[in-house]
Amino acid sequence: MDKFQSAPKVAVPDGRIADNIVYFARTLRKAGMRVGPSSVKDAIEAVLAAGIGSREDFYWTLHAVLVTRYEDHATFDEAFRLFWKSRELIEKMIAMFSPVAPESRERQKPRAAESRVADAMFEGHQKNQPVSEMPEIEIDARFTVSGNEVLRGKDFAQMTAAEISDAKRAIAGLQLPFDTVRTRRHQPDTRGRADPRAMMRSAARTGGELILPKFRSPREISPPIVVLADISGSMSQYTRIFLHFLHALTEKRRHVHTFVFGTRLTNLTRQMRHRDPDAALADCSAAVKDWSGGTRIGDALHEFNRLWSRRVLGQGAVVLLITDGLERDDVAGLSEEMARLHRSCRRLIWLNPLLRFEGFEARARGVRAMLPHVDEFRAVHNLDALADLCASLDRRTTADVDPRRWLGIGRPQAA
Repeated sequence: MDKFQSAPKVAVPDGRIADNIVYFARTLRKAGMRVGPSSVKDAIEAVLAAGIGSREDFYWTLHAVLVTRYEDHATFDEAFRLFWKSRELIEKMIAMFSPVAPESRERQKPRAAESRVADAMFEGHQKNQPVSEMPEIEIDARFTVSGNEVLRGKDFAQMTAAEISDAKRAIAGLQLPFDTVRTRRHQPDTRGRADPRAMMRSAARTGGELILPKFRSPREISPPIVVLADISGSMSQYTRIFLHFLHALTEKRRHVHTFVFGTRLTNLTRQMRHRDPDAALADCSAAVKDWSGGTRIGDALHEFNRLWSRRVLGQGAVVLLITDGLERDDVAGLSEEMARLHRSCRRLIWLNPLLRFEGFEARARGVRAMLPHVDEFRAVHNLDALADLCASLDRRTTADVDPRRWLGIGRPQAA
């Protein structure tokens, strides 16, 4: 029976609701949320003040106190579903030990944060299990993959809390290429061309009695990287791990400008300059007001083109656009804004997590309006995809990321 259907109207001396809230908070903490003792105390007091009228009321009472970051909503939702509905959990456990016929239906895609919440809930049960002695078996592992390789290919949305910590460390160790572009400015170079102006300036110091040869060559710099990241509800599963990637990018490159957008555009370049990634992400959470909401890609690009493009898109800038392209407003102006952005930068790379699906097709109106104006169309759902992106910054566009392959209806054909 559902706990909320049998909940008494008044408190009883032997009630266990406070203990259950404490255990629930421990589960959230093990799943990666920031839940301290003061939050648990506030949650108990909030439940006592609001009462338990329905399951939905109880859900939002705990949510208002325990969820302090927008990206923790999925974790809280999954933990609440498993912890506070024992009937469903018992049915699942009975089904696990009951003989059943093979399932012929296609398995559903795991929900966001499901793996790490399940690990957090059953961690104590797994520790108490007796260690079973397994017979030693010799295995030919020449064609197997290591745990590190499995982690690099695993979707960010399906990682456990421990795997996300490993992924953050792997992101911090990504090697960025030293890509450079030539500028109009010059620098002294003994192997360059003759520099008449420098020769005349040097000769003027001696009254023209001594004229020494001077040489120069075009100055090369690392081009600026401008990131436009979507933080709407459809991208919430990837938001936090993307911010860790952007922080690592900012730490290793001089000119990195970070913008996020949902229903509005927010500049997070200053917040990303913190050396500590947790402090940087905390400042980002405080600065952004539209986490996990709707998305207005066209309006955000219009604001960026109008206010920021002239400031940050100089010297051969590379733009990384991270979004799924699911525009909720009219796409009439989206194509125009994408074309303007494409003309303003040297290279426009679209990173779309929807490419993790083998059957992805460019059918959405927003996707089809944006594709003609990008140079590369890449997936960005795991560590391998991020490593490929970093390695490609100093190379030319290859055929497998050419957006023209996706403009036709249906799956792309091999080039």
